[in-house]
Amino acid sequence: DAIQADRLAAAQTLAERWNCTILLKGSGTVVASPGSRPLINLSGHAALATAGTGDVLAGWLGGLMAQAPLAPLHELAGIASAWHGDAADALPLGGGPLRASRLIEAMAKLHPA
Repeated sequence: DAIQADRLAAAQTLAERWNCTILLKGSGTVVASPGSRPLINLSGHAALATAGTGDVLAGWLGGLMAQAPLAPLHELAGIASAWHGDAADALPLGGGPLRASRLIEAMAKLHPA
């Protein structure tokens, strides 16, 4: 489809059109915001296509926003995306689908409180 054909341009176009930050999850997660250079996160793998992992990313980003309400959303979305992908990369592949709870545990281990 048109979005997958040029993910970077699609994300930037949507961000500018709706004056918002777009996080387009997928192989090469894209973060786009009006007036900002798009970010591309290459960490993570196909197991992040499992149901619930996008919810984990959204919840993690919401948590970061609550902790740093004055930080630019564009930057927080990039951080959340990298954290999400890095946690998946830290887990061994195989053994069935990636459970959201397992991903959360891996994310928490990357940067313990």
